[in-house]
Amino acid sequence: MLLTALTPARARLSRLQPPASPVGPFFAAPAAPAAATRGWPIAILGVPFDPVTIASAVERIEAMIESGQPNYVVTPNVDFLVRSKRDPALHQILVHADLVLCDGKPLVWASQWLGNALPGRVAGSDLAPVLFQRAAERGWKIFLLGGAPGVGAEAARRIAAAHPSLPAVAHYSPPLRPLAEMNHDEIIGQLRAAKPDIVLVCFGCPKQEKWIFRNYRTVGAPVMIGAGGTVDFLAGRLRRAPMWMRRTGTESMFRLWQEPRRLFKRYADDLFRFVPALLGQLWHLPARGTRKNSPRSVSTSAPTSYGIRVEAGGQLHRDVLQGAPAFWAHTMEQPGHCLLDLTKVKSIDSTGLAFLAHWQRRLAQVQRNLILLQPSAAVRAALKRMGLTGEFVISEGPRIVPISIVRGENAAPNGKN
Repeated sequence: MLLTALTPARARLSRLQPPASPVGPFFAAPAAPAAATRGWPIAILGVPFDPVTIASAVERIEAMIESGQPNYVVTPNVDFLVRSKRDPALHQILVHADLVLCDGKPLVWASQWLGNALPGRVAGSDLAPVLFQRAAERGWKIFLLGGAPGVGAEAARRIAAAHPSLPAVAHYSPPLRPLAEMNHDEIIGQLRAAKPDIVLVCFGCPKQEKWIFRNYRTVGAPVMIGAGGTVDFLAGRLRRAPMWMRRTGTESMFRLWQEPRRLFKRYADDLFRFVPALLGQLWHLPARGTRKNSPRSVSTSAPTSYGIRVEAGGQLHRDVLQGAPAFWAHTMEQPGHCLLDLTKVKSIDSTGLAFLAHWQRRLAQVQRNLILLQPSAAVRAALKRMGLTGEFVISEGPRIVPISIVRGENAAPNGKN
């Protein structure tokens, strides 16, 4: 049963699943830095957001380019999350993205209410100019994909004027068609001929995310970003809201004023659906970590023939993770699969769920798995409510006796306090 469970969970995705990456040596350690060194992610309506600023997002993207491997970045806002509740394929794409950026002040506020505040909003339209500056310094090639006819060309002209040392910005606006009717081969051919380092895909949600997920490995560009209406801002077709509106979270009102007929119904529907869903998450998941009088939550780990086995303690909260960053960083850095025993977990919060999703995503990148062993009722209920049950391999046994206890939750990586 356990050997069957070791098949990578990501292989169970829908037909949108791209070809799997080559499997490296089984015991080659993942190269990505530990989550603990970047802060702790937070799951909002089942989507795990990375705790990054614009500056650290650019650093992550630069690391992706240096790796030479295909990656994709998503920038969810409230509308993305509402859509993903009704679209399981979109939800999977957001969960498995290599970098999930928070595009919206309401999501920053939501993270605060859930007990783990994101450092701030990272909108695609704010990220793009910073990326262009770094691209000019590093010689990266940019490709703008999408937008109305002529919009990409005007955006490319303006980018070139602002950054004279930047390599020529390629662009292509394919005919406006449903995803199933697009000429994917033509688009992929143009992208592969241009050999860009960064592709900004501006088809709008969820079309752009589904196109990226379907094609990013075939294109082979190091970074593809779902950028929505960014190309319209770059071309001057739409104006950004004043800075004070961006800072106060009222930019949506400015967008509504610009495009009332297109956006009113969407914004009203988002508000009607997002608020109850968020209140449900606040009601069913703890938002403020462990209580002072809670029993000490101890976790242990041990090497196994397939990787590592970890037994989680009674709580998987932000406070527990933050209280023992060395332990959790060390377990994530171990080679091979990880069998995570969640039998004793009586409570898990939004940070704990996001941490599990990040861990699974990181292992899936190198064709390995985070296997959840006998999750408790509390963990199962939380996974189901956030729509994350299908993202993991869940094993009911056999129970494996640890070879030895490497260290307790508050111990150092080498097992010494």
